[in-house]
Amino acid sequence: MKKPILTLLLASSAAAVLAQAGKKELTLEEIYVEGKFRTESVYGLNSMKDGIHFSSVERDPSTGESFLVQYEYKTGKATDTILRSSLLRYEGSQLPVGGTFSQDESKIMLKTDVESIYRRSTIENNYIFDRNSGSITPLSENGRQKYAAFSPDASRVAFVRDNNIFIKELETGAERQITSDGKYNEIINGGTDWVYEEEFAFARAFFWSPDGKRIAYYKFDESQVKQYNFAVYDQLYPTDYRYKYPKPGEANSVVTIHIYDLESGKTATADLGGETDQYIPRIKWTQDPSLLCIFRMNRHQNKLEYLLADAETGKTRVLLTRESDTYIDINDDLHFLSDGKSLVFTSEQDGYNHIYHYDMTGELIQQVTQGPWEVTALYGIDEKNNTLYYQSTESSPLQRDVYSISLKGGKKKKLSRRQGTNDAVFSADFSYFINYYSAAGVPTVVTVNNNKGEVLRTLEDNRELTATLSDYALGKKEFLQIPSAEEGILLNAWMIKPANFDPAKKYPVFMYVYGGPGSQTVSDSWGGGDLWYHLLAQKGYLVVSVDNRGTGGRGAEFKKMTYLNLGKLETEDQIAAAKWLAGQPYVDGSRIGIYGWSYGGYMSSLCITRGADVFKAAIAGAPVTSWRFYDSIYTERYLRTPQENEDGYDLNSPIHYADQLKGKYLLIHGTADDNVHFQNAVEMAEALVKAGKQFQSFYYPNEHHGVRYRYHLQTMITDFILQNL
Repeated sequence: MKKPILTLLLASSAAAVLAQAGKKELTLEEIYVEGKFRTESVYGLNSMKDGIHFSSVERDPSTGESFLVQYEYKTGKATDTILRSSLLRYEGSQLPVGGTFSQDESKIMLKTDVESIYRRSTIENNYIFDRNSGSITPLSENGRQKYAAFSPDASRVAFVRDNNIFIKELETGAERQITSDGKYNEIINGGTDWVYEEEFAFARAFFWSPDGKRIAYYKFDESQVKQYNFAVYDQLYPTDYRYKYPKPGEANSVVTIHIYDLESGKTATADLGGETDQYIPRIKWTQDPSLLCIFRMNRHQNKLEYLLADAETGKTRVLLTRESDTYIDINDDLHFLSDGKSLVFTSEQDGYNHIYHYDMTGELIQQVTQGPWEVTALYGIDEKNNTLYYQSTESSPLQRDVYSISLKGGKKKKLSRRQGTNDAVFSADFSYFINYYSAAGVPTVVTVNNNKGEVLRTLEDNRELTATLSDYALGKKEFLQIPSAEEGILLNAWMIKPANFDPAKKYPVFMYVYGGPGSQTVSDSWGGGDLWYHLLAQKGYLVVSVDNRGTGGRGAEFKKMTYLNLGKLETEDQIAAAKWLAGQPYVDGSRIGIYGWSYGGYMSSLCITRGADVFKAAIAGAPVTSWRFYDSIYTERYLRTPQENEDGYDLNSPIHYADQLKGKYLLIHGTADDNVHFQNAVEMAEALVKAGKQFQSFYYPNEHHGVRYRYHLQTMITDFILQNL
């Protein structure tokens, strides 16, 4: 096979090569303390049900007052001030302007005293603002709530408290409890357990039927799931925090689906079959209020069945089955058409994620999109005009564009006009969309477009930020391709050079990595402007990020190459990329370092050990150091269980290679990380100590997976780089 010719996809401009006299240098204080480079956007956006208007949150900088304002899509004219902060005080509490509309838009749910639980779950006090009367009413006087949701007709609100589901009658104020067996660390009704929330990406686990007469809900029996505990250093004797966290090969929650009938007070239990060691990653009502769709997935996550459940009896039948030799990813791209005869969803069944149209008997009607590119979001269906709207990588795996296509397939129309990353929020009738655009070096631009893609006006262009950045000596982000460890496969990458880059000099290289399944760090997007990387470039470093095999945007085969061997090919690719960089005439090959957080921390730990002769320094933030320590759903999706795949777990653990460490290694972790446990850092440290290896470590007391003290964190990492690379 011929060796590929490597070319820069975006060449650096002459201005980025030459010194920029008189330009400023970035500081950590400006980036992380002063917020000088904050990107503006359009917040609290809500498309109104008439399809003509949208609302967004505005703030008067002179008074500090916030407003929820309604605008016309077509003209941009403000037609109503729906809420204003000065009128949203209730018994001494200031309520937020942003909230959740009921389906008929007569009421708005406002949240206060919001406390984060895990990544997606919160507990709060909710208030109901009635737009007709202007009244504000607390949802409940009996304690804070979770997951509050209006019924379709806005006459009721369902919520969870103490692991039980309640319904509030808004007219009478009566509060009805519909489950009673909820118990912390044992039974959860209407919400998810930790691992479902993290890995299946949802927290509210109850759903109103389309007619509002029933509620379908999850029940998690986590009584047999083992507990994980960590100390919270909050008082004289630290609090021992305990919660259920299933690790690979261990017991998961037993999940059942129930359907409560509000009129009769009866609850039907859906028939999920005799197997209980399985997953129910989604449920969704069809257009028929008596028919619930349930996703049933085996523990290996390579077989997914769509079940249709009778809401009255709980009896189920299989609508269709999807299978894979590896695993199936779960998303929310499922739409039942209003005629009740068909459904649309996305699947990787032809090797790339595409849109499929099936009838309600499970027969394929049409593969709507096809080609060697990925559908990355399905925005919805304009059924009146039989038109689908979606986002895809057709232009490039590094970019995202918005398209429309007929439900019957065929010719598609590209609606986004600018090269980079585009995302859309459509009006209720799909006549308009608000486009969020950015690109490398281009901060977010928000425009109102019609459904032909024509820009009607700009809502935000970050002109002030662009002007501010023009005063700084910033290099240009260049996109390139680098050979992988396997001949013939090229890896997408970006590089930021110093603004005064001199090709006759040799520069140290600092690599940033994530590298996990389906992820991407290499994209033509703003991404916060890469300002910290530009700061390092100003200090004389080449900053590089490489998407190894296993990452996303390039089809199922590329993404799933790492199946059953997580970490092996990814590490080989990062090492190969570092070696390729070392061979460039402008690189000092003796000074290459690497940094990553979470999966990236796992990768950087493997690189500094398995690639000990290549990397001089590595920083690992909150790393997984053995997949035996991580959660069941994520880990088994890619590795199966430790009992089935012992080598896949152990031979790709950086703990296994601790004795190979040669360079400088900084290990960072939060002691209260509920996601990647501090245990990972402790076990890695112990292995290094036993191997007689010196290293640096830092722990953040009581911090979770995302450390809040960014200025402190980035200062420490920057100092480590300057001292050791």
